[in-house]
Amino acid sequence: MKQDRFLLGILIGIAILVLLALLVFFLRPDGLQYSADDTTPEGVVRNFIVAIHLQDYQKAYDYLAEDDYKPTFDQFSQPFQLKYITPADSGIEIVGASISGERATAQVSVIYNARDPFAGSYRSSDQAVLILQSGQWKIRQMPYPFWYYGWYQEPYEEFRP
Repeated sequence: MKQDRFLLGILIGIAILVLLALLVFFLRPDGLQYSADDTTPEGVVRNFIVAIHLQDYQKAYDYLAEDDYKPTFDQFSQPFQLKYITPADSGIEIVGASISGERATAQVSVIYNARDPFAGSYRSSDQAVLILQSGQWKIRQMPYPFWYYGWYQEPYEEFRP
């Protein structure tokens, strides 16, 4: 009889912990929100990354520079949809930015999260390149996995003699 009460107490304690964990999980605030600051290179890079993570590809596309060989919207969104680039396991910490005329460089640290429980995350330093167009900063280049190598590249033409 005494053991039955002890086992029942353990089971009730486990049930309470599971309910608390579920409550915390479902009531937590969403961490990804757009920044109101999209007038600086840092703000544009941050909002571009948030749009990519939220799969709001139209908003992310609007941050791209109007330049030679700019991808169409379909060319932009397709690498994400076909999983050619997968930014879901990555994040960016914006370290700083430098502006030189109509060109800006944002120094970023790309954070790659481990895909297995025994490995840790790692970082790499890179940069985002932005240009000033019509008074707004637009992205010309970002680090992988937030950028596809084919964007802004001259289309390949097959050589035929």
